[in-house]
This record gives sequence, C-alpha cells and structure tokens, in this order.
Amino acid sequence: MGLFTKDIKTMNDLFVHQLQDIYYAEQQLTKALPKMASKATDPQLKQGFLTHLEETRQHVSRLEEVFKMHGVAVKAVDCPAIDGIIEEADDTAGEVADKAVLDAALINAAQAAEHYEIARYGSLIAWAKQLGRNDCASVLAKTLEEEKATDKKLTTLAESKVNLRAAS
Repeated sequence: MGLFTKDIKTMNDLFVHQLQDIYYAEQQLTKALPKMASKATDPQLKQGFLTHLEETRQHVSRLEEVFKMHGVAVKAVDCPAIDGIIEEADDTAGEVADKAVLDAALINAAQAAEHYEIARYGSLIAWAKQLGRNDCASVLAKTLEEEKATDKKLTTLAESKVNLRAAS
C-alpha cells in the first residue's frame, strides 16, 4: 500500500499504516544492529549498538502492545525508507577501509535510522492523541524518548572521540 492510496481514507487508517511501517522498521533494525556492532571498532560504540538492540526489541514489544490496545492486528508493511537507510549503511561500511572512519560512518548510519524513527514516533504520538488514544500515545512516547536518548549518545560519542579519531 502506497502512502497516498485509496486504502488510507481516515486519520485512523494513516495511524495504523504508520504503526505497521515503524513495526517493520524496528524489526529490520533488530537484524541490522548486531551487524553494525560487529563492524564497530570503538568499544563504546560497539556496546551502544548492543544496548540499543535490547531497547529495539522492547520497541517491537511496545508496538505489539499498541496494536492490541488499538484493536488491530499486529502486522508489518514494507518500509522502503528503513530498507534504504540500512542498505546505504551496508554499502558505505563495505567501502571504508580505515576502521576509525568506519566507526564515524556507522554512527552516521545509526543516526539516519534514529532520525527516521524520531519523525515516525512523533507523528504517531500526535495522531494517537488526535484519535483520543492517549493510552497509545503514552506507550509510544516511551519509545520516542529512548530514540532521542540514543541519538544524543551517538552525537556525544561522535563529537567527543570518534570523529576526532577519524579525522587524524
């Protein structure tokens, strides 16, 4: 289903579709994060990816909870955006020979995924509230805060040492 198809007629349809989209994205990230961790050379970055993997598994569970709360089937729909972000990360990582530069590239890829998720969760929370589903919004807000915290940790790690090491 494309974003602007006749299948999305109401705000509720849009909300459910985007739940399905981010559900797929989170599932894909549970597969990508271990690969990113294995490529990372900075111990803090490697551990950060593994920690976020555990959080991401919790995000999948929370989304399943929101589907149930909202009374719709748990279902994923393909998300070309996250597929593209992951594919680009794989391609870039394969082209970087210098391990210090690779860590910087991995942070960049991780932040692209985080920013995508932050945008999606922000919209889902706003739509849930508009639909009178503050219960769903509350569950989604927990995940949004974790995504923002991960993004901040990645920025700090990049600016405090990874980018400096890559530039030298």
